[in-house]
Amino acid sequence: MGPLSSVRVIEFAGIGPGPFCGMLLADLGADVVRVDRPDDRAPGASMPAEADFLSRGKRSVVLDLKDPAAAGRALELVGRADVLIEGYRPGVLERLGLGPDVCLARHPALVYGRMTGWGQTGPLASRAGHDINYIAVAGVLHAIGRRGGPPAPPLNVVGDFGGGALYLAMGVLAALLHAQRTGQGQVVDAAIVDGTASLAMVCYSLMGAGYWRDTRGGNLLDGGCPWYDVYETRDGRHVAIGAIEAPFFARLLAVLGLDPVALPGQWDVRRWPELRGAFADRIRTRTRDEWVAAAEGIDACLSPVLTLAEAPHDPHLRARGVFLDPDTRPQPAPAPRFSATPGAAGRQLPPPVVDAGAVLAEWSRPGNRDTL
Repeated sequence: MGPLSSVRVIEFAGIGPGPFCGMLLADLGADVVRVDRPDDRAPGASMPAEADFLSRGKRSVVLDLKDPAAAGRALELVGRADVLIEGYRPGVLERLGLGPDVCLARHPALVYGRMTGWGQTGPLASRAGHDINYIAVAGVLHAIGRRGGPPAPPLNVVGDFGGGALYLAMGVLAALLHAQRTGQGQVVDAAIVDGTASLAMVCYSLMGAGYWRDTRGGNLLDGGCPWYDVYETRDGRHVAIGAIEAPFFARLLAVLGLDPVALPGQWDVRRWPELRGAFADRIRTRTRDEWVAAAEGIDACLSPVLTLAEAPHDPHLRARGVFLDPDTRPQPAPAPRFSATPGAAGRQLPPPVVDAGAVLAEWSRPGNRDTL
C-alpha cells in the first residue's frame, strides 16, 4: 500500500519530529522498523502505547546500542535499509559507531536523515532546546501574538512538525530519488531552525517589499486587520474571518448585516479599529453556530473555530475521512492522498516487537515483505 511500498526505513527511537517523520513515511507505505532501547518504548513518551499515534504503521526491534554487539546488529539492519532516521544530538551516533561515515561505507546508497533543532553545525549545534527555542531564534515566535502582548507559542506544530518533520520527510524523499537514480546516498541535515525560517518565507518577502512591519498584530495575516481575525460570539466561542478579497468582504458584511456605506473602507488602515469594533459588536449578538448557519453556502470566509474534540465531527472533515475513528479515539488520517497508490495508516498500536534477525532475513528477500 502506498507510493513508498518498496522503501525500507530504520528509525532510531526518539520524540517529536523524528517519529512523526517515520509515521508519515509509514503512512505512505514504507516499511518502518524502529530501533528501541531496552525497556524504553519511546524515550520521553508518557502516553499509553495504544494512544501513541506517531508509532502507527511501524515495527520495533529492541537493541542496546551501547553494547557493541547490538550496535553491530543495528548496522546490519542499516545495510539493508534505504533510509535511516535519527534525532539525537550531533555526535551521538558517531560515538556508538553508527555515524554517517560508517553507515554510508556499509551502504553507499543509504539516505541518512538527521533531525535536530539547531542543525549539525553552528555555535548552538550541541545545545539543548525545544520547539519554542528554535522558533524564537528563527524570528517566527516574535511575529505571533496580539498587538501590545507577548509572543504566543503556536503549540509545537510550527517548529517540531512543520519546520522539522515535514522538511526531514521532504529531504529524505528528494535524497531517495537521487539515490535511486545515481546509486549515491547522502546525509540530510534537517534542522528545525532552518525549516521554520523557510516556512516564514512569505513574511520575509512581504517585509522586503515594505508590506509587513516587524511587529505583532499589525499586519495582514497576524490579526492586525479586522477582516482577517478571530471574534468571540455570544456563547463565548469564536468564529474565524478571512475575507481578504473585495467580493468576499462584501458578502461578509451582508452576512453580518452591516451597511457598507456606514463603515470605513476595507483598506482604510487608519480606521481599522473602528471597523474591528463594528465587527466585534455585531458578532457578539449571536452564537458561533448561529453565525455559521447564517453564512451557510455563502463565500464570506467565515468559519467556526472548532476544538480538537469537535473537529473530527465536522461534516466536511467526516465526508473526506480526515480523521480515523472519529467517534472513539480520533487520529488524523494519512495525507496527502494519491489516486494510483493510496496510503493507509498502519493500525497496530503499540508497534509489534520483532526480532532483528527476522527483519534481516525478511529484508534479504527483495519484494517479500509482511504487511502491517
